[in-house]
Amino acid sequence: MTLHLKVWRQKTKHAKGQLVDYELDNVNPDMSFLEMLDILNQKLILKGEEPVAFDHDCREGICGSCAMVIDGNPHGPQKSTTACQLHMRHYSDGQTIVIEPFLAKAFPIVKDLVVDRSAFDRIIQSGGYISVNTGSSPDGNAIPIPKENADLAFDAATCIGCGACVAACRNGAAMLFVSAKVSQLSLLPQGEAERSERVSKMVYQMDSEDFGSCTNMGSCAGACPKDISLENIARLNREFMRSMISGRKSYPRRDGANEGSPA
Repeated sequence: MTLHLKVWRQKTKHAKGQLVDYELDNVNPDMSFLEMLDILNQKLILKGEEPVAFDHDCREGICGSCAMVIDGNPHGPQKSTTACQLHMRHYSDGQTIVIEPFLAKAFPIVKDLVVDRSAFDRIIQSGGYISVNTGSSPDGNAIPIPKENADLAFDAATCIGCGACVAACRNGAAMLFVSAKVSQLSLLPQGEAERSERVSKMVYQMDSEDFGSCTNMGSCAGACPKDISLENIARLNREFMRSMISGRKSYPRRDGANEGSPA
């Protein structure tokens, strides 16, 4: 089939970007979306033009690298699907597809469809860890964990940090991502040691990275390829209030105050 593509092209983060039209023939319906972009790039290279830059790694829906907005939807129109697992059979011959990068203040564009999502890394570095002794792995039954807690923690742990929640949010908020990482550890006994410090540090770092405020629209969960639940945001708020009420940890806001609340 033949597709009409409108792809965002931007040479550097400081350059002015624009949508550029391309026409691609003989697209196999069994191709993945990224394989289709590979064919486009091969065509551009043969013509002596610069290929479209886009992030990818595993191409198995695991790593979240394939961050792009397809026809206004982060990762495309298929629910619970990353861009690399989206297949061209979901499109029709002659269809026009608009491909853009994730647009958020906290995710500056590097080139074309590539954005800098290192803000997520800094949030994790601020508190997304636990204190454990080195050595051999403990017995799986050594620490009893209620099945409900284990299931909820596992569900939160499926977050791949792709940033689709930020791209879908009209305010560019990162609450779904942060809440998933906080929930994963707060639900397990191994995360108890840093429980209060973790949530205050991660929320502070999130605010410091220029993410927007959460307005509870739910678009983040709707765009999440791993179906992370909004219940995690409620849990994050409870964990944050618990940390503040305990009086053991302060929350250094950018306005100089010592206490505050999540965005």
